[in-house]
Amino acid sequence: MTDKFAIKDENGMEQYFDGIAKDKKDKILETKLLIYECEGTESQIKEWFKTINIAGVPLVPQELLNAIYSGPFVTLGKEEFSNSQNANIQKWSAYIKGSANRQAFFERALDWVSKGSIDDYMSIHRNDKNINELKRYFNSVIDWISSVFTDVESEMCGLEWGRLYEQYHKKAYDPKKVSAEIRKLYGDPYIKNRKGIFEFILCGSANTKFLEVRIFDEATKKSVYASQTKKAESKGKSNCPHCAIGHDANKSKIWNFDEMDADHVAAWSKGGKTTAKNCEMLCRTHNRAKGNR
Repeated sequence: MTDKFAIKDENGMEQYFDGIAKDKKDKILETKLLIYECEGTESQIKEWFKTINIAGVPLVPQELLNAIYSGPFVTLGKEEFSNSQNANIQKWSAYIKGSANRQAFFERALDWVSKGSIDDYMSIHRNDKNINELKRYFNSVIDWISSVFTDVESEMCGLEWGRLYEQYHKKAYDPKKVSAEIRKLYGDPYIKNRKGIFEFILCGSANTKFLEVRIFDEATKKSVYASQTKKAESKGKSNCPHCAIGHDANKSKIWNFDEMDADHVAAWSKGGKTTAKNCEMLCRTHNRAKGNR
């Protein structure tokens, strides 16, 4: 025997269920619920939620905030971003880590639109009857990513896309050139951090710190140091090539190994390789001043 019954949701609306066996219906209706009524400031209520959930599955931060700021805004947000049946989930997953049912996409959407102040944003919009601003901003970021980077790479997932959008979305990019540059960088054996490739391109390929380009190993540095020092001593000049052509007291100074840094003769960003032939030892002052020039 089956029948229809209704229960009220968090907004007081009745939700009807068809085809539920009577024994299951009775079990649902007879289940005892432990209900807490929390009073106090929002920060105090947050601590209560943490406390009463200790015995269960730990709440992720966004689940906690959803409970604190429950209302129409959270309901609509969860319908959009926490619905695993949403056809956009697969696209979002290319750029955002986590799952819909643990609020990963809702949290990221809030983080982006609030510039990191999720708590404050949810407090202000708690009773809003729509999430238009949230959806508009989120889709703007997603559309921008997919328009600049036409190829989806696994390293794109989890990057700080909200910050990158704010910092770079007003610049113009040629998607074809971007794609070609990505393929080139992915094939470079000297790049240690592939995740940094995307910001490296966005910033105009000017800052190699995002790539963590492989440095010269100790054996190479010591070999180059010994060779440079031997030649410098025979000429009565400094073993730092930049000091040697200067006019100060360091023109003939022989630096110790630990006073020097290895540097690319031809900068990596200009095609120089991380090989012994392209390595030179510079005093630290000149190495820091050289940069990528």
